[in-house]
Amino acid sequence: MIVITGATGALNGATVEHLLGRMPAEQIGVSVRDPAKAQHFADRGVRVRQGSYEDPAALRHSFEGAEQVLLVSSNDPHAEAVALHRVGIEAAVAAGARRILYTSHQGAGADSPFHPARDHAATEQLLADSGVAWTALRNGFYAHSLAWLLGPWRQTGTIVAPADGPVSWTDRADAAEAAAAILAGDPAFDGPVTLTADRAVTFDDVAAMASKTSGREVRRVTLDDEAWIADKVATGTPEAMARMTLTTFQAARQGRFAGVDPLLAELLGREPRGVADQLADANAA
Repeated sequence: MIVITGATGALNGATVEHLLGRMPAEQIGVSVRDPAKAQHFADRGVRVRQGSYEDPAALRHSFEGAEQVLLVSSNDPHAEAVALHRVGIEAAVAAGARRILYTSHQGAGADSPFHPARDHAATEQLLADSGVAWTALRNGFYAHSLAWLLGPWRQTGTIVAPADGPVSWTDRADAAEAAAAILAGDPAFDGPVTLTADRAVTFDDVAAMASKTSGREVRRVTLDDEAWIADKVATGTPEAMARMTLTTFQAARQGRFAGVDPLLAELLGREPRGVADQLADANAA
């Protein structure tokens, strides 16, 4: 059996959907905070059990009989993510899982200015120390994040942001489909695997794409880091959130999200969606 955590969320929920197209439902289980929200899976024969990183006993029960467990990374910015991930890993080991998979992030590193990257690196070390086979799905930066990072460019005709660097913006739906392929496939993937779009672009590149897809010029305006923080705070963003977001740009400037890898395309059997596709969808909406 394969057990998926976070299956009522967008990422791992889509992974379960793809798994249902690859294997019988009775070979799939989900561990969710609220089983009622996973009723649509239960109705199709998926085993649904309650479990969360805050309840180790329930989590172990939800992992019962699993050969593989896919742990979703915590998305709570106020939580001690690594401690929560440790609970998930220990529960999977205690349940007898033969492989633990984890939704990590491209650019995972203990010295990254981007705090989630440090959490991912620490979690990968916990996996390496667990004594169980493991796979870290280092997904590229999710492209839907661009909607907030780019600001109201459709209204203003400008993309105003700090200095950046190339990022291989990756469609979350593609990452979910690839995770299902890895879970259901043979042979297994050991250690970190990188799942990204096939091109890394800067905001200058994005401005050029936006100009092409929108049919009007979109300019890229670079602000000093502190000026950008002040601008965000003035428009209602809490300063702590703005400074957290700034670390995305700082890490990009260091090239931490610039790598690309052909594996995602190989798993999908097609080219991954890129930024141009995202912009085209937004313009069509």
